[in-house]
Amino acid sequence: MSSAEQPAGTFQITVQPSGRVFSANPDEAILAAGIRAGVGMPYGCKDGACGSCKCKKLSGTVVHGPHQSKALSDEEEAAGFVLTCCGVPHSDVVLESRQVTEAGAFPIKKMPSRVSEIVKKSDDVVLIRLQLPANDTFSYHAGQYVEFLLRDGARRSYSMANAPHNGPGIELHIRHMPGGKFTDHVFTAMKEKEIQRIEGPYGSFFLREDSDKPMVLLASGTGFAPIKAVIEHMQHKGITRPATLYWGGRRPADLYMDDWVRARLAEMPNLTYVPVISDALPEDAWQGRTGFVHLAVLQDHPDLSGYQVYACGAPVVVDSARSAYTTQAGLPEHEFYADAFTTEADKARA
Repeated sequence: MSSAEQPAGTFQITVQPSGRVFSANPDEAILAAGIRAGVGMPYGCKDGACGSCKCKKLSGTVVHGPHQSKALSDEEEAAGFVLTCCGVPHSDVVLESRQVTEAGAFPIKKMPSRVSEIVKKSDDVVLIRLQLPANDTFSYHAGQYVEFLLRDGARRSYSMANAPHNGPGIELHIRHMPGGKFTDHVFTAMKEKEIQRIEGPYGSFFLREDSDKPMVLLASGTGFAPIKAVIEHMQHKGITRPATLYWGGRRPADLYMDDWVRARLAEMPNLTYVPVISDALPEDAWQGRTGFVHLAVLQDHPDLSGYQVYACGAPVVVDSARSAYTTQAGLPEHEFYADAFTTEADKARA
């Protein structure tokens, strides 16, 4: 977009090093403007809670709306970092973000979906399959997510747990958050054939296929869902880069598809699996790795300078991993790809 093409009364947003350019309306957050223009920048919760959309401002003026300090501290803001999900431009702005998707990203659609299957995977996790309209197409990258559009205008976000080739429906893994408006319904009242409205695909968490670097796939709890989709995609495409899955839970039952992972190991010589349990009880008879899952990665890989890391799960896990890997193990910041699940208290995924 040249300045001559820029709509009057808008600000021009340029993202380097990709050179992608789009316009933002007055009082419009940079991320919302990018999504509207089909420019995919990294993000997670879209509510100023997780920090996934944080990037460096190279020039211009950005004013932030409400956000949490764990997502963007005062020191980071003073150093020129912005949260695109709640940052509103007050001038033309140039940003640095190395995770911008290519031109022609998949279109975001609203559509009805029908619950076709509900499978209990553990005491607090269910697998749900949604049937999509037969007369429409829904394209997404393995690792992206959809949002449920609730009747009161609220939204709840869940990652697709199946790669696109395993469609045409989508698979979701939902953990019960007691008192959660949506998950209480899922676990007490949801029935097969029920209709839910969804919108997507969203998110910048997907495999970068222009690299041959070995990968660490880091998941906590139901953060396994998008990782599962990525593994399916790798197998389908014949991608043989070395990949090690570290999946963490409090107790063994939290690794609710452990058997699925072990079946993939027999089919994918490039895949390694390290399950990690933090709070095993004697009756679990757990014989495997213990402690925090992100620290197990550091124990095995003290030098991550030649790796890519794909991390998904609780914000405390993702944030701790990002900090430790980049400061202690030499991981380049732009090679850490993350999707942090926030809680209903954070106005997101519950």
